[in-house]
Amino acid sequence: MSLPADELSSCAAWLGIICYSLQIYFDFSGYSDMAIGLGRMFGFKILENFNFPYISKSIKEFWRRWHISLSSWFRDYVYIPLGGSRMSNSRTYINLIIVFLITGFWHGSTWSFVIWGAFHGLFLIIEKIGFDKILLKLPPTLRWMYTIIIVMLGWVLFRIEEIDVALNYIGKLFSFDFSSPNSAVKFLDKEALFIIAIAILSSSQFFEWGRAQINRIKVIPAPVLSLSKDLFLISIMLYSVILINSGSYNPFIYFRF
Repeated sequence: MSLPADELSSCAAWLGIICYSLQIYFDFSGYSDMAIGLGRMFGFKILENFNFPYISKSIKEFWRRWHISLSSWFRDYVYIPLGGSRMSNSRTYINLIIVFLITGFWHGSTWSFVIWGAFHGLFLIIEKIGFDKILLKLPPTLRWMYTIIIVMLGWVLFRIEEIDVALNYIGKLFSFDFSSPNSAVKFLDKEALFIIAIAILSSSQFFEWGRAQINRIKVIPAPVLSLSKDLFLISIMLYSVILINSGSYNPFIYFRF
């Protein structure tokens, strides 16, 4: 997403926002997991902060899975004191917008963060008005596609501080322009494809599903399966350390907030 949108094809623009969506999730989720692990070493039990948010099938579900500690804090100390959902529909919608405008301000003082918060608040209101009932009638795949597209469009606003540049990037996503020399293929090699594939599978429940299936049919003994999982995680960690050491300084994204 560092190149101007005008220099990208539509596929390259989608690749950029997909990769940023994965980056920000693993950046913050990994940071939270390290805090949870360190806390456990000292006897503190810190609750999970992310619960596979990218498998959500509504924006409401996404915010139950994404940054759970922040969502819970705003629910308990802002949304509920404002009246929550106990008041009229119009007041409930106002409460939601207030909460998500504050959520945007919490991340940063630029208008892009405020609009990002209002963007999510708007879709929560749309779902609360009745769209959630329509979603329940749709196939799970369509519900997931709706949610992940809205979330990724929100990440464009979150990542790009200049509103006109962000809107230009969103326009490129839906321009169906395949003539740009900066196509998605230009940015993909075997290493990038491998990393993206592992990231997508890890952000879903694929590995948990696979382990459950193996346990169900009892093809691999439980101790061997547990050892295989540990070895796989260690190998991924070592590979990540090698990439970090061979690259430039790359701090956590959420150190900004």
